[in-house]
Amino acid sequence: MGAGNEWIGRDEAVVWHGFTQMATYAENRPVIVERAEGHELIDVDGNRYLDAISSLWVTTLGHRVPELDAALRDQIDRVAHSTLLGNGNRAVIELAEALAPRVPVDGPHFLFASDGAAAVEQALKIAFQHWTNQGVTGRTAYLAFGGAYHGDSIGSLSVGDGGFGTDVFDPLRFPVVRSPGLDEPGGPEAAVALIAGHADHLAAVVLEPLVQGAAGMRISSPEAVRAVATACREHDVLLIHDEVAVGFGRTGTLFASEQCDVRPDLLVLGKGLTGGYLPMAVTVASDRVYESFLGPDLSERTFYHGHSYSGNALAAAVALRHLQLVDEWDVLANVRARAAQLGAALAERVAPLSGVADVRQRGLMAGIELAPPADGLRWGRRVSAACVDRGVLIRPLGDVIVLVPLLTSTDAEIDRIVDVLAASIVEITGTTEAVEVTQRPSP
Repeated sequence: MGAGNEWIGRDEAVVWHGFTQMATYAENRPVIVERAEGHELIDVDGNRYLDAISSLWVTTLGHRVPELDAALRDQIDRVAHSTLLGNGNRAVIELAEALAPRVPVDGPHFLFASDGAAAVEQALKIAFQHWTNQGVTGRTAYLAFGGAYHGDSIGSLSVGDGGFGTDVFDPLRFPVVRSPGLDEPGGPEAAVALIAGHADHLAAVVLEPLVQGAAGMRISSPEAVRAVATACREHDVLLIHDEVAVGFGRTGTLFASEQCDVRPDLLVLGKGLTGGYLPMAVTVASDRVYESFLGPDLSERTFYHGHSYSGNALAAAVALRHLQLVDEWDVLANVRARAAQLGAALAERVAPLSGVADVRQRGLMAGIELAPPADGLRWGRRVSAACVDRGVLIRPLGDVIVLVPLLTSTDAEIDRIVDVLAASIVEITGTTEAVEVTQRPSP
């Protein structure tokens, strides 16, 4: 019996894992990570796993990146944290200065948070108060989309479209104007019509540009996103782009909004901001929105909102160095090359499998929707487990296998991921298109 089983027992005795049924936690053979090297995670038994989900989409350049390690150590020698409520911090100022010319927001100002849901919550409150600060009443509603996911706090859950067992919280959610997903037939036209029809009471439209990740990698076009932005501008409705998942290179540009030629009023960033090192997110407000909060000290125009760890200095220092490395290493060029390779490999070796219903991809974000012939077969979980047995770590969304390779993945690693996935699908679904893949060696 390996050390992993002992650690799993210790784990379930004291830890409560999010989005996890703890009664069956041990049965699903969780990986207990002890350390990492480069693009691989290493468990307590010494087994290695290629991180094909970027540790839930947050890790960008890899694990234990020497330059990021050094930035963290250097900041520790200065200060770990100081409050941003009424005071400043050098590391945070330098990060904001570096981000300002890069984000697709006019005259950006940065309000930091610790995670994406909190940053979405900030955006919702900012959009609401933007109008009240100007004496505008009735702008209390939000338009959001089918399939949306914006986090699991009450506000972010409200603009999300449910799922993941969150329906139990419906009594706590506030109602929104729900438009069909932009990937659906007639979706963009429906959104434009709803914005026009509800403009007088919409505080903002909330949108995940190009990819709805948690919905199973549902893909929309830049033209559809641009149509929504145009309608918002024409009817004077604020536009919030949630780029927590798609930001920092995932789709081939630093921000997905760039591909849509859209500059939202509020931009929400998280996940890859620190390269996967420390929790940090940010709500970026345009000068138009920011200036509506300016007024006398202690006045009602003040944004009375903030968190204890907002703008943590350690996270800011790592995020700054991460942003620099994206340029120094020409990471986006690698993303585009590996994305093309991934798309071709999935089309050749995965899409033709009879157990596969659909393959969706944008940049280094892909969803492979399986086609189980009956309910309860748990194909997604079982295929993922088969991938883990072959040394590639992934996590499904129901029966959608999600691939989110590291931005610095090599061509050999992309081939390995696709080969392992194809072999695992064949194994679990019983299809005949067998693919030979070497099993993970013992440590």
